[in-house]
Amino acid sequence: MASNTALPPLPPWGAAVAGATGAVIANAIVYPLDIVKTRLQVQVKSKATGNEPLTTNSEHYNSTLHAIQRIMEDEGLTGLYSGMIGSLIGVASTNFAYFYWYSVVRTLYISSQALPKPPSTAIELSLGAVAGAVAQVFTIPVAVVTTRQQTQPRGDKKGLIDTGREVVNSEDGWTGLWRGLKASLVLVVNPAITYGAYQRLRELIFPGKLNLRPWEAFMLGALSKSLATIATQPLIVAKVGLQSRPPPARQGKHFRSFGEVMRYIIENEGYIALFKGIAPQITKGLIVQGLLMMTKERMEILFVVLFAYLRRLRSEKLQQVAEAAAARAKNVLPVVMK
Repeated sequence: MASNTALPPLPPWGAAVAGATGAVIANAIVYPLDIVKTRLQVQVKSKATGNEPLTTNSEHYNSTLHAIQRIMEDEGLTGLYSGMIGSLIGVASTNFAYFYWYSVVRTLYISSQALPKPPSTAIELSLGAVAGAVAQVFTIPVAVVTTRQQTQPRGDKKGLIDTGREVVNSEDGWTGLWRGLKASLVLVVNPAITYGAYQRLRELIFPGKLNLRPWEAFMLGALSKSLATIATQPLIVAKVGLQSRPPPARQGKHFRSFGEVMRYIIENEGYIALFKGIAPQITKGLIVQGLLMMTKERMEILFVVLFAYLRRLRSEKLQQVAEAAAARAKNVLPVVMK
């Protein structure tokens, strides 16, 4: 039976480390789904011929399973982990920044209230959006480089540094590392919806419960992420289009806005294509968010226990120093009195 004993709050950096650790573990487990959903989202099939692939991939994938099969056949098992190091660096930095700022702004908001109480759903969404926007500004260059790595054609694979140089040496220069920033800032509503929904569902389903069981945290995380993904999938597809190489049919011309990406997709594939790749996107989101929140809950408890242990060690050491000083004073006192 889960205990409801109140635990001392973690400092912002503790919540950030716990969140980043959970995110890295979860994303490493499901990384093949991430590369598949990215390749599905950047490909564009022409409506005119019905068969002409206008994508940076060597062929057009028909489904998640077809993509996995073709990547395995063409590139081997390592193809499913292309760009993984850069992706996990991006995941760690983004989630550390997000959880840090989310913890800071949420604590500041609650402490500013005359009667401290949990924020409303609207406030939770707003706090999440602020934290997400700050995190994106600092971490989007890694996301741009990772997206490029994941969509590089066979025979043109580059490492993290070389891919970064390719982006910088393009027509956009250094600003190319922030390509898709506007779309990313709009997409802060995704984590905002996710964590706002998580907090609200937690209060509705498990009212007053301070420590969740692993399966409870997993369920809430998966459900909240699914809701956020469905609501923002067209923007996710547009952002990937902005950050990847342009389709061959555009003759190297990059998209300039997520609105332009959406128009191009609609013209060639129709409105339904704005939701392409949603199956692996939701599957990945379910697993990642569930594992993230489950791991984060456990990590936070571990950090609280660790801090309590360190405080106890410090207290014991101070007590030993005080006792030693008192003993020395007691031994010196008779000498002084003589």
